[in-house]
Amino acid sequence: MKKNAVAVALMLGVASLPLSVSGCTSADKQASAQSAGTALGIDTAAMDKTVKPGDDFYAYANGGWMKTSVIPDDRSNIGGFTIARDETEKQLGDLIQSILAANPAPDSDAGRIKSFYSAYLDTKAIEAAGLEPVKADLARFDAISDVKSLSRVLGEQVRADVDPLNATDFQTSNLFGVFVTQALNGSEVMPYLLQGGLGMPEREYYLSSAPKMVDLRTKYRAYVEGVFERAGMSDPAARADRVMALEMKIAKAHASREESEDFQNSASEWARDDFARKAPGIDWDAFLTGMNLPQQKRFSAYHSAAITRLSALVASEPIDAWKDWLALHQISTHAEVLPERFDSWYFDFFGKALQGTKVPRAREKRALAAVNLYLGDALGKLYVEKNFPPAAKAEIEGMVGEIKGAFAKRIESLDWMADSTRKEAIEKVRTIEVGVGYPDKWRSYAGYDPKPGSAYANVIAGEKTRLAQELAKIGKPLDRREWWMNAQLVNAVNLPVQNALNFPAAILQRPFFDPKADAAYNYGAIGAVIGHEISHSFDNNGAAFDATGKLRNWWTPKDLARFGQAGKSLADQYDTYKPFPDISINGKLTLGENIADVAGLAAALDAYHASLKGKQAPVIEGYTGDQRFFIAYAQSWATKMREEALRGRVATDGHAPGQYRALTVRNIDAWYRAFDVQPGEKLYLPPEKRVKIW
Repeated sequence: MKKNAVAVALMLGVASLPLSVSGCTSADKQASAQSAGTALGIDTAAMDKTVKPGDDFYAYANGGWMKTSVIPDDRSNIGGFTIARDETEKQLGDLIQSILAANPAPDSDAGRIKSFYSAYLDTKAIEAAGLEPVKADLARFDAISDVKSLSRVLGEQVRADVDPLNATDFQTSNLFGVFVTQALNGSEVMPYLLQGGLGMPEREYYLSSAPKMVDLRTKYRAYVEGVFERAGMSDPAARADRVMALEMKIAKAHASREESEDFQNSASEWARDDFARKAPGIDWDAFLTGMNLPQQKRFSAYHSAAITRLSALVASEPIDAWKDWLALHQISTHAEVLPERFDSWYFDFFGKALQGTKVPRAREKRALAAVNLYLGDALGKLYVEKNFPPAAKAEIEGMVGEIKGAFAKRIESLDWMADSTRKEAIEKVRTIEVGVGYPDKWRSYAGYDPKPGSAYANVIAGEKTRLAQELAKIGKPLDRREWWMNAQLVNAVNLPVQNALNFPAAILQRPFFDPKADAAYNYGAIGAVIGHEISHSFDNNGAAFDATGKLRNWWTPKDLARFGQAGKSLADQYDTYKPFPDISINGKLTLGENIADVAGLAAALDAYHASLKGKQAPVIEGYTGDQRFFIAYAQSWATKMREEALRGRVATDGHAPGQYRALTVRNIDAWYRAFDVQPGEKLYLPPEKRVKIW
């Protein structure tokens, strides 16, 4: 499924990119959990000590690694997240092999995993089936004769944006997506209707005049025509022209990424009758019946202006263009479970052209990613039983409590904040729900029965199961302990409408956590991640939600203006970073992540100092405690990206690339003291220019 901007924004997840250190096994963790934790932790071989920290702290911490690391041919980037994911893949691969060797009941979670994984790897069956598995869907599209039947099919195509950070591709065959959680006004749990419909990642890929984007549009047009050719459909060139013309109009109808992340202006709730009045064009009764919500009375029309514009296109654009568009995306989105001529063609554009990746990932690894997507909790439950010891969970929970406490103390000490604002902020910190490792309740996959030799059907059924799981939450009380990530995902997330955090088990390994390392390392690495996620509750978007997850202004006007000015200063700072001569970091687009980095790093440092309990931090191999803390932070953000992938990230992503996130240290006074950074050095900021947020 496509990475939907608002779903990512509502979840406010930490980025997926950093450094190179091999992960530790669960046995290592268990063996070392009782250790004193006195090892250096930081990787001195990854450093370039010829660089002055005050001139280029990223190169100082990671210069050696940057010179020697090589991006694998099947990757668009490499870094800490990819290294940790590789370790997790090994663990999951071993787990899958043990399942395959057993004889689990078909209707058990292990049996479902075995059937799905085996069918995905059965390329002989996939080749033999050809396009036969898709024919029923193509026949549905071909039978469309008017706006009512088109609307019904568009409703049938809706899929749930439940796990965008674990998405396996860019595309969506859905004009709209759905995301189910508490309404932004804090009332009932309801469906959010979201914009969709684009084949390429974001609207900018269609609308930008930048030469790189123009070139990608040309290549995408060739890709679209090639899909129709491979499907044996008549006049593929004319079909491709119709699809491109339609998608250009869809892109123009979309809200921008910045608009998508503006919660305060996106909290539109529509009654069912509002759709026909505010968004004429679609037959909404037919659409909602197709979506399995025939009786739903209220919705969050998150992209309300885009919904209006997209609905108008349904009525104004030729039916044949919509039929071609549906056929294209049904095939393209599922290319990996269709014959190789589609799968390899998909990779040529979405892998090579968009990401710069040289070769596809191994089929076994892609099969594992698909299991994570459609049977994530089933696999996650087995994963944590084997790979996540209770000692690691307890240690991280302790760190979370300490960093929450440090953040609260920082709020208490703010001299510019009014007592009424401070009271609300402290209550929000106090009531944050924190999940470490895995959820309290695992998703049920009862009724989902993958079949051997039916890869395409299994994926379609998996999509429908995910949608049904989401829709089943509508009208029920908000579960603040609900997880939005798999336990085996290397990532972390803040959930503002739940006022909750998730720290999956798989991120709790090197380079983010090592029980053998001294506290400075762990506070600088996983501690900064924890601080980052806590701080998301108080970034430019998260700060608009109160302790209950309701979108409510709890600020005095003066405090809000002071907070906004600090955010502008940070955005201006990031606007000066230029990965390429023709492109700069978008400080406004990345502001939420950058605020969370600054505030989270400061809170993690305070918690580290508090953990020393008044004692002097030890000097280990010549590095002071604060030096190890900051180096660990910078090394956790080490990353190497292909140009195509880096350009795409800068153009569309709310996260700045890792090398710029490492420069957060410029705003922390203790960094200057730790490395004796002086005026005249390239990264030096006068005290009054250092951004202080929280």
